[in-house]
Amino acid sequence: MTSENITLLRIGELHRVSQVPIKTIRYYEALGLIQADQRTEGGFRLFYPEVADRLAFIKRTQSLGFSLEEIGHILNIHDQGELPCAEVRQQLQIKITEIDQRIAQLQTLRTELISLTSESPSLEEISDDVICPILQSPG
Repeated sequence: MTSENITLLRIGELHRVSQVPIKTIRYYEALGLIQADQRTEGGFRLFYPEVADRLAFIKRTQSLGFSLEEIGHILNIHDQGELPCAEVRQQLQIKITEIDQRIAQLQTLRTELISLTSESPSLEEISDDVICPILQSPG
């Protein structure tokens, strides 16, 4: 791809196209998730327009619970000319398992909270060191 036929975007233009904050674009570049094609004589970063698609992929993948490290791994596979779909599918299965575990933990917590709201601890003979008998009563 040559930059002669393509209008490269300055970071501010990339921000406007992608709606990703400039600070975040710089951070992603520092992490190696994206890269500037070149710089102007004044040192401004210049990006291919396709970087906006890559930023959209990063944001979408983050919204699905992927860490930047995981996203970097997926992008590295892609950058080597391979489709990372097998890796993505495996990571999605791991995330589903993690969500199921978190749901179970939240259901246990919910049950405990419901139990605490329905119990009426005896307010008689409460010592001064008790802050709230509801939370301090044995469960």
